[in-house]
Amino acid sequence: MTNTNGASASPIYDVIIIGSGPAGYTAAIYTSRANLSVLMFQGLASGGQLMITSDVENYPGFEEGILGPELMDRFEAQARRFGTEMIATDATRVDFSHQPFEVFTDDGSYRARSIIIATGASAKWLGLPNEQRLQGRGVSGCATCDGPFFRNKELAVVGGGDTAMEEALFLTKYASHVHLLHRRDSFRASKIMQQRVRQNEKITIHYNVAVEDVLGEQGVEGLVLRNVQTGATETLPVQGFFVAIGHQPNTDIFKGVLEMDQVGYLKATEHTMSSIPGVFIAGDVADHRYRQAVTAAGDGCRAAIDAERWLEAQGEVNEETTMDPGTWGTKETVLAGGTEND
Repeated sequence: MTNTNGASASPIYDVIIIGSGPAGYTAAIYTSRANLSVLMFQGLASGGQLMITSDVENYPGFEEGILGPELMDRFEAQARRFGTEMIATDATRVDFSHQPFEVFTDDGSYRARSIIIATGASAKWLGLPNEQRLQGRGVSGCATCDGPFFRNKELAVVGGGDTAMEEALFLTKYASHVHLLHRRDSFRASKIMQQRVRQNEKITIHYNVAVEDVLGEQGVEGLVLRNVQTGATETLPVQGFFVAIGHQPNTDIFKGVLEMDQVGYLKATEHTMSSIPGVFIAGDVADHRYRQAVTAAGDGCRAAIDAERWLEAQGEVNEETTMDPGTWGTKETVLAGGTEND
């Protein structure tokens, strides 16, 4: 916390983890177990996207599957067991221009010698009246995660890019039929993906349609579609609805601070290290390809090991020293080699 005179009274942690979910909690488990002092900002909505996932069947070790929120509860309990301090609030601002690094919340500021960012990415939704209510009950933003629950069901995918094409094609492995919905008269997806979709007999393409609402009480029973050219509406009976209009990385507070791509995904420069030495990246905040709980957890492990080795290489840091950008890379960073340290 920052006192009324502006002087910081908080302890200096070895690691501050921003964000929870599989990446953040795994990073917390590894860093805390390594006897580092760790503070995690879980966020006001802790646990990541698995908190809105009903059944998780593809996470190793749970042969009968597990509820998404229950899996996150276990992650959290394990991190707490090794001593991770947790605050259920959002980070609102960061200052990575000096050591120790500083993270701000609505309640004050906190300091650490290293940072692990695991703020994830959020699926973009259409904002339909019943979309949120039926999430986890037929409405999904991840075909890879939820496709196997829809065997022999009729499904719909909305979107016009490569992600929508990939989701539709993947779902044909399980669905009796897939309807691909797009509000324009042409796709922006790559030609090869469009060709694969058009050649698949289990996919019907609907151009110039907008989804107005999702129908169903306990589960998805259909969609209300509106023809954007004529204004006519119709009901499409389906048992599952996949929104594939993209993801948005949760990186607003790092804009102008860390290197990121045009969409906003953070970019690693050396293993999991960001463009600022001592600041590491884990999970969907940098992953626009896989977006799986198990890959995010693996990233959390990697970032934790990298942070631990980086701290060892730095030795004691003068907490009041301002870091000149020109000196960030002058100390040797030991990140490679060695055996697994779990």
